[in-house]
Amino acid sequence: MTPALVLVLLSAVLVGVGIYLLLERSLTRIIIGFSLLSNGVNIMILVAGGRAGAPPLIGRPDPAPIADPLPQAFALTAIVITLGITAFLLAMAYRSWQLNGHDEVQDDLEDRLIADRAVRERIAARRLDDDGTPVEADAPLARDETGGDDAIGAPHEERSESEERAT
Repeated sequence: MTPALVLVLLSAVLVGVGIYLLLERSLTRIIIGFSLLSNGVNIMILVAGGRAGAPPLIGRPDPAPIADPLPQAFALTAIVITLGITAFLLAMAYRSWQLNGHDEVQDDLEDRLIADRAVRERIAARRLDDDGTPVEADAPLARDETGGDDAIGAPHEERSESEERAT
């Protein structure tokens, strides 16, 4: 395997694990995921910069191929930005630990209310037939196949043999 392919695979693994950890509920895992994700992106930027070459120094008489300095500048800028965001996230996680005693992200109250309303609507929708009539309206007509109670729990009426043959 070529070094570039190894770096591409390493970058893909770092980005994948970083995204997985970002989706967790623990702030510590979110911070680690963010760091892994940013390191993976930095490696991608450096791989996209092309082959390594001579240092890009100005005033060199040697016309050898030089490395592109732009991806390196992007990576350094991304490292500084990542450091600032990581420090901010660590401060938030520490404050959350001080206030709550844990670093788990809690559900937002409004999100919880919306989820509860959706559950109530699903339950209410189950109470209607396909034609929109309530299920309870059809319950007296339904019979249990065992011949015991009907669908709403009351014992069914005995039918005569002539009624049984007619049905």
